[in-house]
Amino acid sequence: MPTFDKTPKVSNLDSQPDLFAQEPSTAPPATATRRIDKSPSISVGKHKREQLTVDGHERHKRDFLTKGEMDRLLAGARQGRFGVRDHALLLISFRHGLRVTEAVELQRQDLDLDGGRLWVSRLKGGLSTSQPLQGDELRALRAYLRTRSDNLPFLFLSSQGSSMTRQNAHYLVKQAGERAGLGSVHPHMLRHSCGHVLADTGTDTRLLQDWLGHRDIRHTAHYSRTASKRFEGLWR
Repeated sequence: MPTFDKTPKVSNLDSQPDLFAQEPSTAPPATATRRIDKSPSISVGKHKREQLTVDGHERHKRDFLTKGEMDRLLAGARQGRFGVRDHALLLISFRHGLRVTEAVELQRQDLDLDGGRLWVSRLKGGLSTSQPLQGDELRALRAYLRTRSDNLPFLFLSSQGSSMTRQNAHYLVKQAGERAGLGSVHPHMLRHSCGHVLADTGTDTRLLQDWLGHRDIRHTAHYSRTASKRFEGLWR
């Protein structure tokens, strides 16, 4: 009776090096856009079904900094080797709720120092707007630009004098967080911090949506719904 080899055969392709393999990234892994709630799962017959949160896009873990913590982070940024640049970058990212790519891709032409305006080009099809700059932002940007003698179009440069990368931004934010005693901080926390701080001051949700460039107001509503200011006076 013939016998058959049950050992799985390996394709020649499996033994070839992966030409598309990437080097490990220094950036932290992307946060999932949908999380499973900690609630008990529901059993149906032999199958087990996870119980999802009502709003799957909402987060159950604090991923933002308070106003006081942001002040500490900005102070920590000033203490770095390129403190003037780092402080300006983190301040602008926080105040305008910039994604890390939106921040590092800013151009000099996006900045109007005389008019006190910054053109914010949003990713993910979001609303791009011209946004006003506060006095401390203008002072920080002017101080940083005075350190520059180049004519490169990028608003923020790396230590090598080229355009800043996402990895550069992740590194300097992480270092600033450690100097400030805040533990692990990543750039996207600055965007969330912007949303939470503005919502906590009572900013209208529609206005906040346009400021952050959200296409879907449900993402903005998360900040408004979780703002501690909403719950003040409940026990009066």
